[in-house]
Amino acid sequence: MRQSPSTPLTSLDPAKPARVVFMGTPDFAVPSLRALVAATAPGVIWPGGVDIVGVITRPDRPAGRGRQVAHSPVKQFALSAALPVYQPGSLRRPEAQRQLEALTPNLIVVAAFGQILPPEILRLPTRGCLNVHASLLPRWRGASPVAAAIRAGDTETGVTIMAMDEGLDTGAIIAARATPIGPEETAGALTSRLAELGASLLVATLPAWLEGSARLTPQDESRATLTRPLRKEDGRLDWTRSADELSRVVRAMTPWPGAFTTWNGKLLKVLEAAPIPRTGGGAPGACYLTPPGTPDGPLACVCGEGALALRVIQLEGKRALTSADALRGHPGLSAAILGQ
Repeated sequence: MRQSPSTPLTSLDPAKPARVVFMGTPDFAVPSLRALVAATAPGVIWPGGVDIVGVITRPDRPAGRGRQVAHSPVKQFALSAALPVYQPGSLRRPEAQRQLEALTPNLIVVAAFGQILPPEILRLPTRGCLNVHASLLPRWRGASPVAAAIRAGDTETGVTIMAMDEGLDTGAIIAARATPIGPEETAGALTSRLAELGASLLVATLPAWLEGSARLTPQDESRATLTRPLRKEDGRLDWTRSADELSRVVRAMTPWPGAFTTWNGKLLKVLEAAPIPRTGGGAPGACYLTPPGTPDGPLACVCGEGALALRVIQLEGKRALTSADALRGHPGLSAAILGQ
């Protein structure tokens, strides 16, 4: 009889390998899978070793300008490591569940897979399902925890290893590790750091989890916050906001979906920016030249509070340039009204 997520889990035979299924899709998940592969030998995580019996990732999809079919980062790594790869699509489909059941996993490890596991999958492995999540739960549950932490101005985030249940990142916490957020760190850079941190914590956590000695701490629901998947529109800069907030938006939306505004009806991307004291006049969205020698560059934009130094920008159809270089080709930027 299979165990439900809330019932005691079945013990493993230490003389036999632990059968593990890994589920993940983007770059964030690759370090966790790589760490598992490096720790499969007997005695590293489990006396009998670890057998990665399947890697589950999203179906291939067209990508880029040429719309060529592309493998997910997890699939690319799994193939290079000669691991069996499965791409069943929705795990709510009975045929996908039968495919997973045939793998007879003792444990499922999930890292940024992109689906909520249905109860039938949660009940399948004898040692449950663990998730590597890029926040200090219960803060920032959901799909975009890194961007949310930066945009909110958090000074600290981290990773959490969680025992999965039927909710969205609501399961009991097994382990967590914190790290400061750098004052100019982008979501891309922070995600890469958290991916490595999560991989290290996963491998450190698994021995106690597999032997049944790990302690579980229920999440404090009163402290829970929720994120949603990012949309392109989330990168639009509202110049009535403070410069501090807009600088965080630029960092939080890098590399995707990217921070942007408009100039004369055309797209203008803001790739790097910094808040500075306001020295120019005009309404929010008005650009001006900063005094010579200003370290963040010559072009700034008035905000609801303070100003935003535009370090690196990209005009529609053009390559990314420092604002100084952009001004040489487009001197009108010095008096531009952005957001129009």
